[in-house]
Amino acid sequence: MEDPRDGLTIFGPLEPLRPYGIISGVISTKQGLEKFKKFLKEIESPIYNRDNTSRPFFPGFNSVFKMEWSPEKIYHINIENSELGKCLYYEDVHDRTYYTVSLFADKIISANKDDHAGINLWVVIVPDEIYEYCRPQSTIKKEQVIIKKSISKSRAKKLIKEPSIWEEDNVAAAPYSYEANFHNQLKARLLKHTLPTQIIRESTLSPQDYLNSLGFVKRDFSKIRGHFAWSISTAAFYKTGGKPWKLADIRKGVCYVGLVFKKDERSSDPRNACCAAQMFLDSGDGFVFKGAVGPWYNTKFGDFHLKPNQAEELIKMAINTYRSTEGSDPTEIFLHAKTKFDEKEWEGFKRGTGVKTNIVGVTIKDHVPLKIYRDNSKFPILRGLAFIDTDQSGYLWTVGFVPRLDTSLASEVPNPLFVEINKGSADIQQVMTDILALTKLNYNACIYADGKPVTLRFADKVGDILTSAPLDKKEAPPLSFKYYI
Repeated sequence: MEDPRDGLTIFGPLEPLRPYGIISGVISTKQGLEKFKKFLKEIESPIYNRDNTSRPFFPGFNSVFKMEWSPEKIYHINIENSELGKCLYYEDVHDRTYYTVSLFADKIISANKDDHAGINLWVVIVPDEIYEYCRPQSTIKKEQVIIKKSISKSRAKKLIKEPSIWEEDNVAAAPYSYEANFHNQLKARLLKHTLPTQIIRESTLSPQDYLNSLGFVKRDFSKIRGHFAWSISTAAFYKTGGKPWKLADIRKGVCYVGLVFKKDERSSDPRNACCAAQMFLDSGDGFVFKGAVGPWYNTKFGDFHLKPNQAEELIKMAINTYRSTEGSDPTEIFLHAKTKFDEKEWEGFKRGTGVKTNIVGVTIKDHVPLKIYRDNSKFPILRGLAFIDTDQSGYLWTVGFVPRLDTSLASEVPNPLFVEINKGSADIQQVMTDILALTKLNYNACIYADGKPVTLRFADKVGDILTSAPLDKKEAPPLSFKYYI
């Protein structure tokens, strides 16, 4: 089917889950729990998008996924408003975020140790105050401050590198080891516990309850309510182990790896960065591999490159996982990155793949100063148009007019991706065809297609999560992609 939502509506998911469906562990305030239960009741029935023909209606959870997500099958962990009050009103954003995340993470981990049978997804419902107060650069009013800042940021960074003999100083500095972002920090701190989570704001569940000073809804989802139901439901289905759909035309034995780099802002060395890779198989399964932390960032040219040994190690992890999943080595690996590979780095990748697997390095850039207009038409160019410049490079429009939807996926004149075979050899048209197909693998949004292939769509988000907590050089995060989205 051209649209994944059509396939789900008519045929159901590729691989249905166990018949008893999703059993949620929910951590929230009492108000958040009631909003979530109301939402689950709402998605039992069809939901339409008001005056929005480009987005199909949501037929209902059971109708789509052939199973239940029942509001009765919930294990609830309550967050008292008084508990939140002790965390949310620290003067410093690092303290606020760290102790608020600790409140949620500690309770989830404790419940998981108690072995509550059947829970296959943790739903974290957060009050909007957490979203407002626990993000980088967020502030609170002076009159709201309950606990004053006890240490400066510069002093905390020094203590993280060289701990004090006084334990209270080290405790005060600890929050600065983490990113001041509730979403990313919670995901990072739960990685080693392999607990899939879905984080939702209370105002997303019931936007009509949140009005601005003029009495209008702050976040009006009335035109995309069905779209929201599609995305939350599909993401929950995937995170509980289901496969919603797979690509029809991906060749057997081929896998796609997207490189992830994220600078370590906590390091005194401006070159230090965390490296990871996202691998996607023809089945749609996704995995994340954490490589070494090191001086991968080039301060002169503003790009990232691995040393040969680290490149070899990273690609070997990908091949070993492919082998354990598919039962054989891949015949071909397409390595996607935002920058070009250098010679030494590529030699490492080549050593890691050996002679049985063909590896191709593909550079994909999305800031291209090129636009094409259609003459005598109110619509932009078609999604899927490619301008092949040479046998190694060209331009690909992954957004544009879609006849199936009778509208454009772009909010303005569509911009193309620049695609270049930087290392190795392959047919440029086949490479572009694969990239276009990989824009259909975003299980976190359930839309017609994305503007980027899934190999790079989540690269920045995965990097943000990996660097949101202290970087452990010995302990690798879990492989499954569902823990990161």
